[in-house]
Amino acid sequence: MDEIKLYENKKIRSAWDNEKEEWYFSIVDVVGVLTDSNDSGAYWRKLKQRLKDEGSEVVTVCHGLKLKAADGKMRLTDVANMQGVFRIIQSIPSPKAEPFKMWLAEVGKERIDEIIDPELTIDRALQTYLQKGYSREWINQRLQAIQVRKELTDTWQDHGVQAGVEYAILTNEISKAWSGMTTRQYKDYKNLKKENLRDNMSTLELVLNMLAEATTTELTKTVHPQGLDENKKVAEEGGAVAGNARKDIEARTGKPVITQKNAVDFSKLIEDVVEKIDKESESEDC
Repeated sequence: MDEIKLYENKKIRSAWDNEKEEWYFSIVDVVGVLTDSNDSGAYWRKLKQRLKDEGSEVVTVCHGLKLKAADGKMRLTDVANMQGVFRIIQSIPSPKAEPFKMWLAEVGKERIDEIIDPELTIDRALQTYLQKGYSREWINQRLQAIQVRKELTDTWQDHGVQAGVEYAILTNEISKAWSGMTTRQYKDYKNLKKENLRDNMSTLELVLNMLAEATTTELTKTVHPQGLDENKKVAEEGGAVAGNARKDIEARTGKPVITQKNAVDFSKLIEDVVEKIDKESESEDC
């Protein structure tokens, strides 16, 4: 899936890898935006060679993809994911690249501070959600969901499940059992790409997902499955508990629990409520 990103009204070609859940960006376009070079292709070739000579690993993560060129033809173009692009930006001696470098340095410092004092991570998450327009009630549920998820992954680790791919497999089993969709299908339904699925759930969706994961944790501690296959069965059972709750809610309300709304919609809803309150306050003042 190809898209055009804009930065200061300049085009940056990009491609979405649905399997890896990664955006890939045209390096030539990024270089063109940050350097104002008359020949960004030549600039990138020279920079690429210099990075190779320095032994930089960033060149190895650059891939060739066919993207639509200015003449309308699909041409092979060097691309990199977000991490690769940030590393390349660090090697571009340009005033336009300096704000990105300063931001990366700031993020790096914050990350080190959070390693020293993990409580800062929670504070930062709270502030980020508030800035995005989430309600405090939703944020409290979301932070609780993080704790529920951590308890589940700790329990999986204690029962012979490997972090990474196996966690993802079991998460998909839970998701299918309660929502009827895998995580990727759920994201596609909400028109999400890289975004966190839980950050785009309604309160009810989030609560049911928590129920599914918390139930799986308790069942795992009770049944003591070992390895991926045995844990799969337990994950299905845990998800099914929340799935039954979802069906019961839908039967009683006559409305589907799973919604296509994402964080943009939720934030807009909050803005509409605030605007309505402001108008009512103005009316009362009159």
